[in-house]
Amino acid sequence: MTRSVPRFVLATANPDKAAEISQILAGLALHPRPPEVPDVDEDGDTLEANARLKAVALVEATGEAAIADDTGLEVDALGGAPGVRSSRFAGPHASYADNVVRLLEDLAGVPVGERTARFRTVALARFPDGGEVVTDGTVEGTITLSPRGAEGFGYDPVFVPTEGDGRTFAEMAPAEKHALSHRGRAFRALAQLLSS
Repeated sequence: MTRSVPRFVLATANPDKAAEISQILAGLALHPRPPEVPDVDEDGDTLEANARLKAVALVEATGEAAIADDTGLEVDALGGAPGVRSSRFAGPHASYADNVVRLLEDLAGVPVGERTARFRTVALARFPDGGEVVTDGTVEGTITLSPRGAEGFGYDPVFVPTEGDGRTFAEMAPAEKHALSHRGRAFRALAQLLSS
């Protein structure tokens, strides 16, 4: 079904994520989440469920179409953790640095060749009529022994994408990261579907 592309409200309150999504979706009319909209309790058991919770809350609060996402880092040596709890891995109010420290502590003693992981993002556009478009993006990689780089956010300083040149996401310029990243892939696919 073809529909005209409306204005979208971004569901995320994370300024780093909002900036990254806005760069990737530069062709769409995106507006920030209104400050009066409260945080959504991300208690879904999948990335898609959390993205949907956020998008539905924004549609209900604003009456406009909303774009939301959820991202998880899945580390094979940790049985897929932190996964859906990536942003809260070190606790409910953990900082990016806290989460990275917890990850590296949990991987202490795991050899470099066994530190395989992937980032996965589910991107979701929700419309006031209840319709939605869902995409996902994945990038395979490995977890470093220590953080490297000053760009990006979250686990970027310890994630080296397999398709890259050995640098972590935090060592790449934003455009380089977006070309390879899970979020870039998910949102480019979403933009393509929304414009078709």
